[in-house]
Amino acid sequence: MAYPNQLCLVLVIFLSIISLSSLPTSAIISKANVSLPIHLSQLVENLCNGKAIQHRRFCLKAVSTPEVITALDTTQLGTLIIKLGAANAKATLNALKALNCCVEAYRYAILSFEMVSSEFVENPQTANYDVAVIGPKIANCEKELINVKVQAPRILAGNRFMKYYVSMGYEITSTLELENPNEY
Repeated sequence: MAYPNQLCLVLVIFLSIISLSSLPTSAIISKANVSLPIHLSQLVENLCNGKAIQHRRFCLKAVSTPEVITALDTTQLGTLIIKLGAANAKATLNALKALNCCVEAYRYAILSFEMVSSEFVENPQTANYDVAVIGPKIANCEKELINVKVQAPRILAGNRFMKYYVSMGYEITSTLELENPNEY
């Protein structure tokens, strides 16, 4: 009676080994929760338990990369950490540049809408143009945010609403041009 159960157990173990061997090494390590090599574990523990470390969990996560696993000593570990910090700084700077692009687009939109309100009656054709050129500025803001993967739901919603206002402004100035073609 026990023979079929043992056969099933051996079969399950065999299939598990085969399925794990087909996965990339990183997937096996993360799924099996294999600890780091002894010398690296001690380096990491010493680092992440240091007095200056403000967030131990972040430290442990940051140094749990394939590149850091290959570090043989404190100097290599330090070099890799500094490179990770520089990469983070560059990514943040790119995000700030994208946000600055959006700041400029919205400053432009404010000035353009204010101009349009004074041009509205006097010159709908110029007002129409001034409204139309806001759209590409807002689209550029959106593109920059997407390119650097900035998660800014409020800005993206503002961009969507701005496109709506641009389309409404364009429509009303176009209508004014058509209603009074000879006046301008």
